[in-house]
Amino acid sequence: MHQVFNTPSKVIITCNKRLSPYLELEVKNLGFKPVRIFSTGLELKVSLNDCIRLNLNLRCASQVLYSLQEFDAENGEELYQKVTAIAWEKLIDFGGYFSVTSNVDNSTITTPLFANLKVKDAIADRIKSVHKIRPNSGPDYTKTVVHLYWKNEKAEIFLDTSGETLAKHSYRKIPGKAPMLEALAASTILATQWDFKSPFINPMCGSGTLAIEAALIATGRTPGLLRMNYGFMHILGYEEEVFFTERRRLKDQVVKNQDLKIIATDISEDAIDISKKNAKTAGVDQLIEFYACDFADTRIPQDEAGIIMFNPEYGERLGVHSKLEATYARIGDFMKKECKGYTGYIFTGNPDLAKKIGLRASRRIEFYNGKLDCRLLEYELYDGSRRTLS
Repeated sequence: MHQVFNTPSKVIITCNKRLSPYLELEVKNLGFKPVRIFSTGLELKVSLNDCIRLNLNLRCASQVLYSLQEFDAENGEELYQKVTAIAWEKLIDFGGYFSVTSNVDNSTITTPLFANLKVKDAIADRIKSVHKIRPNSGPDYTKTVVHLYWKNEKAEIFLDTSGETLAKHSYRKIPGKAPMLEALAASTILATQWDFKSPFINPMCGSGTLAIEAALIATGRTPGLLRMNYGFMHILGYEEEVFFTERRRLKDQVVKNQDLKIIATDISEDAIDISKKNAKTAGVDQLIEFYACDFADTRIPQDEAGIIMFNPEYGERLGVHSKLEATYARIGDFMKKECKGYTGYIFTGNPDLAKKIGLRASRRIEFYNGKLDCRLLEYELYDGSRRTLS
C-alpha cells in the first residue's frame, strides 16, 4: 500500500496563531507553493512522502495534516457511517495502535470526546470487519493519529503525519520557569531578519530557548535531526528509506565550524545550568557562550553590530509589577548605553511595562504567547539615540 504516500492531496499545516507568515517563509524556502494561507496555518497540495520532508524541516509548525476525505455529516451517526466507508485496513495495521484528535463545531455535539469516540469506533469496526481483530486505540500520539475537522455539516478526515506536535523541538528536557514555546521562539528570531552571522545576544535567557533556536537556525540544524518518531511512520506503506534519506540530507546541510557569536546570560545559576543542558541535547552547546550574571553585566561585542533580544517576565504568572517596571526601565537604559549600533528586541505581553523601556519602537510585531496578546518590539539603537516615551 504505497499509493497514499505518492498521491497528492490537500495538506493543512497548522501553527500557533500569528506564526503563519514565518511558516509560509519556511514552506516556500523548501520549494513548496501554498494554495492558501490563514492565521493558524496554510494549505498545500502534496503527497505523504512530501509530508515526511515537511515534518523534518519545519520550525514554526504544529501539525502536518494529510486529507483523506471530505463529506457531509449532520450528526454522530452520519459521521460514523461516512468514516466506516474509508478503507482503514489499507492505512492502519490491525495489530497497531491509533488515536483520534478533533476540531469540532457541530450543534449536535456537546463534547469533542463524543465525536472522537464515533471516529474511533468507525475505524476499529471497519478494520475488525476485514481482519477479525480490533486494533487498540487511546490518547497517546506516538503511533497512527487521525484528525477530524467538523464544522456545521461539513466534515473532513485527515492523517496527522506529525503525531506529537512539531512546535516542541525535542531538546528541552528541562523547561525552566514560564518557557517560550520553541516554534514561537524560532518565529520571533525569523521576524528580526537576523543575518545568522552577526552577534546574537540573549540576556535574561531563562531555559535558553531563544539562544538555542538562534544557534539551530544559523547552522541549518532542523528539528528533524532531534526526533525519531512521527505519525507518518505508523501508516501502512511507509518506507523508512524515504525518512532516512531526508535525514541524511539534513545532516549534510549542517554548517560546521561557523564563527558564530551567540551569548546568553541569566542572573540565575540554575537557569544557566538548565540552558547548558538543553543546548547540549540540541547539539549546539559549543556554539553558545553562557554566563550567570545580571543582564546589565552582559558583554556586548563591539566589533560588529548584531541583535540583542530580551524575553523578560511580563507580570502574568511571575514577578511583581512594580519590580518589573524598574526592570524594564533598566533594560531600556542598558540597550541605549551599551548596545549602540545593535538592533534591540523585547518580547512582552504587557504594554504598560513596555512604556517603561523609554525608547521608541521602530516596529511592533504581533504574536501570541498561548492566548496572551504579545508584541515583539524592535528598537534601532543608534549612537546618541534620543530617549522618548513610546
